[in-house]
Amino acid sequence: MYEILYSPAALKQLEKLERSIRERILIALERLRIRPESCDIKKLVGMPGYRFRVGDYRVLFDMEKEKLIILVLKIGHRKDIYK
Repeated sequence: MYEILYSPAALKQLEKLERSIRERILIALERLRIRPESCDIKKLVGMPGYRFRVGDYRVLFDMEKEKLIILVLKIGHRKDIYK
């Protein structure tokens, strides 16, 4: 299983979300932590890292497979996250 670490920016973005959305994202991240290969993750084009879909929200993260670490970089609505 992977360990999930959050950047300071990701924690702030997560705190600003509605409670129901925040809980949905945390449940999805727990699923990602246990079995990342079974989740809908894609490599980002033009920037380092991966993206993970949770409804209309996106979680941008980097994964260190050797150390079993997932570093969450940004969390936000799909219309704003890639800017």
